[in-house]
Amino acid sequence: MYQPSTVPYQRHRAFEYTFSSGSLSLGLFFPIEAFDGDRPTMQNQVALAKRAEASGFAALWFRDVPLRDPSFGDVGQVFDTWVYMGFMAAHTSKIALGTASIALPLRNPLHTAKAAASVDQLSHGRLLLGVASGDRPVEFPAFNIDPERRGEIFRERVEVIRWVQRTSFAHVRWSDGELIGADLIPKPTTNEIPLFVTGHSRQSLDWIAKHSCGWITYPRPPHLQRSFVEKWRQEVIAQSGTEYKPFLQSLYIDLDASPSTAPSPIHLGYKLGRRHLIDLLDALQEIGVDHVILNLKYGRRSAAEVVEELGTDVVPRFLPRDAGAKPARKDDGLDAPVVSVW
Repeated sequence: MYQPSTVPYQRHRAFEYTFSSGSLSLGLFFPIEAFDGDRPTMQNQVALAKRAEASGFAALWFRDVPLRDPSFGDVGQVFDTWVYMGFMAAHTSKIALGTASIALPLRNPLHTAKAAASVDQLSHGRLLLGVASGDRPVEFPAFNIDPERRGEIFRERVEVIRWVQRTSFAHVRWSDGELIGADLIPKPTTNEIPLFVTGHSRQSLDWIAKHSCGWITYPRPPHLQRSFVEKWRQEVIAQSGTEYKPFLQSLYIDLDASPSTAPSPIHLGYKLGRRHLIDLLDALQEIGVDHVILNLKYGRRSAAEVVEELGTDVVPRFLPRDAGAKPARKDDGLDAPVVSVW
């Protein structure tokens, strides 16, 4: 179980709020809505974010999609990641704000470091910095990046960002820049902002375990995800000893109005009722998943209804840290208990 640590990222406010070893917490992806096509309406997002915060969601997560590619199918929350995070930070007070994920090769690392530290300071330590190497082919030529070098560039950007956030007036040189005789301001609220690698970002798992504060990966059935969790834990122990580095995953859901609706596959997730969703989350918690980021894009109900149901009947079972005992499952007036398929 979690023990207080002197590791800087574990003393960071957002990390402490979101993660506790052995317990699962829940997050929501923006846009918080169901929509067809690649572009959401972005309506009522502040009200939904506030409801998510009030109901105990641990984090709100922001995509990084600088350009619209209709063939890709999803433009994220439309607005610039950092601007929108600042906007949402001003409308919330305690929920963590995560990037999932900043495509590091597309940006000068000093711009990323300054934007991240600025959001972290202005939100009083609520930033979780998810990073990736990028996966949309149209972006690389637009930003004059060789896609074959994005793994190398990613590693370099991670090192520069952490170096300039941890030091003052320290000389650093990278492949397309050099900082000398100047300093990055502001600095983050702790010595380092918790940084999470998404997927493999063209890196080995041992590199990710050594250089990140956690791993964001993709949804899989619990019996398959278990092996990924176990490999992650083994690599963390090998690279970092006893440090706690959480395992995060995304999950698309189409939450049916009937609580007992059995799960059926959708893209990167399931259509299901909340009783099976709770069983799935219990199973993921049992195998060691620390945080699940829910995405409502492929739903058929209004986001307001879904967030309300999740906030009332699901989230209280997976509150951040030691926020209280899990409530008993409601019987919903049904005669038979749900039969787990997980």
